[in-house]
Amino acid sequence: MSVNIYVGNLPFKTDEDAIRELFEAYGAVDKVNLITDRETGRMRGFGFVEMSTGGESAIEALNGSDFGGRPLTVNPARPREERRPRY
Repeated sequence: MSVNIYVGNLPFKTDEDAIRELFEAYGAVDKVNLITDRETGRMRGFGFVEMSTGGESAIEALNGSDFGGRPLTVNPARPREERRPRY
């Protein structure tokens, strides 16, 4: 079973390859999804990493660690909440 991990406080110039490399030190990374602003296309400073192995150890090791001069927030992702449709 894979673990979905929230990664916050990312530097805005971070790319998926850098995050994949960071997390692969702890296990197999299945997917990296960095969230971007719909209007500007710029990175919003957070994303999600899906790992099939090593997810728990990655969370423990990387939460609060320095990445690009910023302390990362790394914890298990919560399920997405349902949103009301916009009219």
